[in-house]
Amino acid sequence: MTGKVESAAEENGDIESSYFSTTAAAQEIKKSDEVHKVPLPQNKRTFRALKHWSGECFFPDDPLHKVKKQKTVTKKMLMVLQYLFPVLIWGSDYSLELLKSDAIAGLTIASLAIPQGISYAKLAYLPPVYGLYSSFVPPLIYLVLGSSRDLAVGSSSIVSAVLGSMLSEEVSPYEQPELYLKLALTATFFAGALQASFGLLRLGFIVEFLSKPTLAGFTGGAAIITVLQQLKGLTGINHFTTKTGFLPVVLSVFRHMSEVGMLEQGLNPPSIDMLLFKSSYLMLIIKTGIVTGILSLTEGIAVGRTFASLKDYQIDGNKEMVAIGIMNIVGSFSSCFITTGSFSRSAVNYNSGSKTAISNLVMASVVLTTMMFLMPLFYYTPNVILAVTIILAVVGLIDFNVPIKLWKVDKIDFIAYLTAFIGVLFISVPIGLAIAVGISVIKILLPVTRPNIAIMGNVLGTQSYRSLGQYRDAKRVPYLLILSIEFPVYFASAVYLQDRILRWVREEEERALMLKENGIKYVVLDMSAVTAIDISGIDALLEIKKALNKRSLQLVLANPIGEVANKLFISEAWEKFGSNNIYMNVAEAVAAITTLIKSQK
Repeated sequence: MTGKVESAAEENGDIESSYFSTTAAAQEIKKSDEVHKVPLPQNKRTFRALKHWSGECFFPDDPLHKVKKQKTVTKKMLMVLQYLFPVLIWGSDYSLELLKSDAIAGLTIASLAIPQGISYAKLAYLPPVYGLYSSFVPPLIYLVLGSSRDLAVGSSSIVSAVLGSMLSEEVSPYEQPELYLKLALTATFFAGALQASFGLLRLGFIVEFLSKPTLAGFTGGAAIITVLQQLKGLTGINHFTTKTGFLPVVLSVFRHMSEVGMLEQGLNPPSIDMLLFKSSYLMLIIKTGIVTGILSLTEGIAVGRTFASLKDYQIDGNKEMVAIGIMNIVGSFSSCFITTGSFSRSAVNYNSGSKTAISNLVMASVVLTTMMFLMPLFYYTPNVILAVTIILAVVGLIDFNVPIKLWKVDKIDFIAYLTAFIGVLFISVPIGLAIAVGISVIKILLPVTRPNIAIMGNVLGTQSYRSLGQYRDAKRVPYLLILSIEFPVYFASAVYLQDRILRWVREEEERALMLKENGIKYVVLDMSAVTAIDISGIDALLEIKKALNKRSLQLVLANPIGEVANKLFISEAWEKFGSNNIYMNVAEAVAAITTLIKSQK
């Protein structure tokens, strides 16, 4: 029936009559001429507005919401303690079955912690035993303060290498070993202070820039690096037989395989008196602390988020910053150099079936027992066993389906993934992550500077107005150009907004002239997706209005929401547009305008 009406109307050359007779909007006009006024949001005082903004910005999760619901002071204090010490949340429900899983995982990562800690201490040009000290105290601190269930704490190869290279540029670890050790411990303190400050100042949103593609690229690149680092453990044979035959070759492998060697026994000695806060090397210490602090924080949170996503839970970025920071501050007082969430240990921890952070406690207990009583037993530990264990753990973390999916879905995410992967693999972890995060930031800024503007039409039989590019059955409304702005309007996009809308107007006028249709008289801007606007954006709208008025066209706004409506009112733009040109939604704007046009004929 609708098709017949449209055909008849088109034959008579009355296109607009066809539209009005077939849309639900026109039917609604006949029922009622009511147009709803657009209300303004409640005006907040400056202090209340600032309080609301700071709460949304720094406390989006409302961390103390459980505290507010409690009626007694005791329960409120308990909730505060649970927030500050996450171990109290899951510790109350801890079971023997969980302990069994955590014990196995803890024993497994403990078998890595000793030779790995030794090698990373050497990488930082520190005495080997300091690698063990750093595998005992920091895990205990993280157990109490950390929010990740899978992060295995310890020294990092990349952070150790950066620490060693930066300090050794000015102080020789061989000629001045005592001074070098003091510089390393003091740099650890500054790194921890920086990390804890980030967390206390609620800067955990920085972690949001580590997107899933970036993390996937980081994981793949770091996994390959970790495998390559273990090749020395697999092939670390200094002497080899010249004889042929299976038995002589096998015997040569086992006889000349590299070993850990003898380690000094005893607990971590206090080192607070070794920290140098007044030294000619203070700038070197601070610079090293900042670089290694940011690097270890980025690596630790990235690793924590990677394994959290595998188990479908979230970590609190601010808590992680505080936990890692305090961990390094306390560590600097107890002969530990900078530590973080270790990728290789966390991979082994995850694949060993850990359930909670108790695996860190088990690892620390084994390291403690080893430092006190069992050092000689690790003398003959082959590094090849460590290398094979780590390789088996991290190979499974490389997902080749991720880049394929990203290429199909989002090319920019694919570039971020590829950049993180290549950067981490061929340059370094911080540079690779920095470039990938930079690409992610550019992805965020693109819609801000170049917001999408879609031309809309009416979906026949409904009062809905949708993009003509997406809904092929949507039809243009005679005399009207309906555009949807699909992003906040800021100073960065103000000029683009003006140019693009005026271009839409020109193109529609040319199209109407070519098809011999009625030209446009009104431009309707659907602002339902404009969540924010600044003074430059408001000025841009007013400039567009002036430009359209010179062409005998009217600009109409539909559904300015919340704070946008409030700013339009305060800036007096609301008055300049006029209440008659601001509607609750596109459907009411179309209904009112089409009624006005018909009444003028």
